[in-house]
Amino acid sequence: MSNRSYPSVWSDLREVEFSQGFLQAGPYRTRYLRAGDESKPTLLMLHGITGHAEAYVRNLAAHGEHFNTYAIDFIGHGYSAKPRHPLEIEHYIDQLQHVLDTLGVERAYLTGESLGGWVTAKMAAHHPDRVERIALNTMGGTMANPQVMDRLYTLSMAAAKDPSWERVKARLEWLMADPAMVTDDLIRTRQAIFEQPDWLAACTANMALQDLEIRKRNMVTDEELASIKAPALVLWTTKDPSGPVAEAERIASLIPGSALAIMDNCGHWPQYEDAETFNRIHLDFLLGR
Repeated sequence: MSNRSYPSVWSDLREVEFSQGFLQAGPYRTRYLRAGDESKPTLLMLHGITGHAEAYVRNLAAHGEHFNTYAIDFIGHGYSAKPRHPLEIEHYIDQLQHVLDTLGVERAYLTGESLGGWVTAKMAAHHPDRVERIALNTMGGTMANPQVMDRLYTLSMAAAKDPSWERVKARLEWLMADPAMVTDDLIRTRQAIFEQPDWLAACTANMALQDLEIRKRNMVTDEELASIKAPALVLWTTKDPSGPVAEAERIASLIPGSALAIMDNCGHWPQYEDAETFNRIHLDFLLGR
């Protein structure tokens, strides 16, 4: 048996003081992974489309030292409530506001990857009173590339209709610059979510944003980016499958006073692929260092 490095959810969490649970956030049963405690400022970590809280298992320990950190499952995702209607950005924002209300938190730090970044940017633009600092990690919502949208839709729906090992693996490999990061452990974690009886309906609902007409009315406009008052970090990668570094530069140029960070040799999940570098850049920004 080889002695190669093998990241897994449990090995990532083995020395982390964390909890897993559910909040009844308004109408939305919301699953979370949590590290840190109430003496610290609140940080919400928000995953991408068809994703789940485990996207952040390699970041909970570092962030829990400084923040009351919650990685949540969006509605229509993971093990959270699954509304039976197409999910648009306003629905995710509604969930976030209910989560903050349930936690008794007026203002929080937000970090989001892909869809999570899209929701974070909209939240900061329209509800500035609830946001301290934001990190936009390979964010979605500023582009409508039919090839990317079609690829994402095809891979996601194929895995929803038939959550076989190979289909789930293919969906995860889209995220990574290095396919070796898609371990058996990660595949099984996501496969179990995709095997839920209500997953096909949920995936159909959360894929609404890959429909061009729906996407266009939900996109983050240049005006919205320019209106963001919260200190912002725009983080991108050199191998992101959703768009080029030039898009990150454009986004950063529009958000007043924002910081820009580019990570090498990562795809759409830099917080997982190179957690050490991500945690350093991310915490330096969130803590104002």
